[in-house]
Amino acid sequence: MTTLGAVFRPQLPPERLRSVARAADAAGLEELWLWEDCFLSSGVASTSAALAWTERLRVGAGLLPVPLRNVALTAMEAATLHRMFPGRAMLAVGHGVQSWMGQTGARVESPMTLLREYLHALRALLGGERLTVDGRYVRLDDVALDWPPTVPVPVHAGGLGPRTLRLTGEAADGTVLDASVPADGVRRACALVAEGRAAAGRSGPHPVTVYLHVATGPGARERLRAEKERTGNTAPGLGVTGDARAVADAVVELAEAGATAVILQPTSDEPDPEGFVRFAAERVRPLVP
Repeated sequence: MTTLGAVFRPQLPPERLRSVARAADAAGLEELWLWEDCFLSSGVASTSAALAWTERLRVGAGLLPVPLRNVALTAMEAATLHRMFPGRAMLAVGHGVQSWMGQTGARVESPMTLLREYLHALRALLGGERLTVDGRYVRLDDVALDWPPTVPVPVHAGGLGPRTLRLTGEAADGTVLDASVPADGVRRACALVAEGRAAAGRSGPHPVTVYLHVATGPGARERLRAEKERTGNTAPGLGVTGDARAVADAVVELAEAGATAVILQPTSDEPDPEGFVRFAAERVRPLVP
């Protein structure tokens, strides 16, 4: 069964999150994803608040930009969330937008090396290991979590390029693709992830989460067109407008291409974010197998 979720866009003020999260929880939405885009809202702080305001909703923070975050700190935050809200917190990491990383003074010469070192260290720390690491970017001296998660915690990573996608298969427990990837791109991404997993000798499930541009209601077509132009994702076939059936059909297409979770991404000017999460849970979800 395909998991269905929605995005709380960071272009909304942080104080709006409470009503959207509660609406999603009450409507039965499975997942609500938050972004840590510079220089908007903190992904981890927002995730913690959304989890505290809800009862059953799974909440994801992704992507957390690894150049901004010491891996020990991310491990501490992830472990804390998983112990306080078992089975409901999800964290995904990635390279970060390189121009933003440059603005913060955190840009590195080799993002691939950093992400590989980071994923191996983060998974080990969350697995209860004690680490001494002297990598190019990740350096730890006899570090272990005093309060590690009590159950295995999957670490997701996002990316688009072939090398990064192979790395997510090699070193992460799941892959996140943004809304610039159509169904054919999801198939190619899944194949690259599988290559990375095979090279690393890994087996078992590897969930693939895909965002989907969605606009519904009055002015939907114009809002989606403007959103795609703002983000540069103007390729034909990206995104969907219309009623629940049209959205469900687009979700199914991505699921058939390999997505295990499809996260509906409203436009940044969505006029009714509470209504959007209810639309996803109450009208689209029943139409998605």
